[in-house]
Amino acid sequence: MKFLFYTHSLISDWNHGNAHFLRGIMRDLTRRGHQAQALEPENAWSLENLLKDQGTQAVEAFARSFPDLTSISYDEAFDHEAAISQADVVIVHEWTDPALVARIGKARQMGGRFTLIFHDTHHRAVSAAGDIAGLDLSGYDLVLAFGETLRERYLEAGWGRQVFTWHEAADDTLFHPMPEIEKTGDLIWIGNWGDDERTAEIAEFLVRPARELKLKATVRGVRYPEHALARLAEAGIDYAGWIANAEAAKAFARHRLTVHIPRRPYVENLPGIPTIRVFEALACGIPLISAPWQDVEQLFRAGRDFLMVKDSETMKAAMRGLLADPQQAQELAAAGLETIRTRHTCRHRVEELLSILRTHGALSARNALKPAEAAE
Repeated sequence: MKFLFYTHSLISDWNHGNAHFLRGIMRDLTRRGHQAQALEPENAWSLENLLKDQGTQAVEAFARSFPDLTSISYDEAFDHEAAISQADVVIVHEWTDPALVARIGKARQMGGRFTLIFHDTHHRAVSAAGDIAGLDLSGYDLVLAFGETLRERYLEAGWGRQVFTWHEAADDTLFHPMPEIEKTGDLIWIGNWGDDERTAEIAEFLVRPARELKLKATVRGVRYPEHALARLAEAGIDYAGWIANAEAAKAFARHRLTVHIPRRPYVENLPGIPTIRVFEALACGIPLISAPWQDVEQLFRAGRDFLMVKDSETMKAAMRGLLADPQQAQELAAAGLETIRTRHTCRHRVEELLSILRTHGALSARNALKPAEAAE
């Protein structure tokens, strides 16, 4: 089959976590013999900021890291109807321009022989519900939501006829243990500032414990304001800026543990949806300690795959314990890695997607499945 993905950007992962997951999905589809292509708007915000921050070498590095991925930039004159007419499955991400969301839906209603899917990986459905309510999804066959609570929100609001939970996952061809890399640091956190959505949480679960334990700690990410950089420096934490997602596994491998600090809108309004970094970190076999969140879907085995703490003091105690007990750290990392490999890789998500298409996709998409896949 030919899959067409409308995304904010495939090329840039600057403050754009969806690119991580989409790259892994597209790569797995192509390994299975399908065609996968991305379409992204010309001058996308994430790409513009990446170029401003890192220059053209970052785009060149993407091409070297992912020679199997292709993306086409579109402008106002682009013929979307022609592009989607050649596809079996079209997946439109929720950051796509609302007018284009409606235009693609209309093409499906006018007889397009492709399965049309809307893909939501953000908290706007609850934090800015009007944005989603204003989208015309009447022409869409399916909605994929990256958590059960988000799926329920779509159903309650009547925003989709068929809505399925489709969690993010790790591309384990990139994210895997690298025991050959020497560990030179204690703690790493890879995460963006987040529009003040976790300012207090970063201070409580990262800055204060690292400062009081005098850890050799590193933060990677973007959009940190000057006052945040000053607090990191005061705590002795090295801020190293943006990191290409293709390089993140090596960064994890150089450190002895990491943390998960969820954004407040997810904790309060969309329980059960962790950031993709949880999947990626655990896939690397690094011990992880998490600030509070509700794993209502039991994606992981809390206390076994990772440690959950309630405040700064328990975070500090957990960090101290893991750093002092290599055996416990190794057992925690091994359990988390096992869960990822068993349930949460991009291969698993592609299998879920193909299963949904076989049962609920448009007839042309079901018929296009290869015999071997149809028999799965």
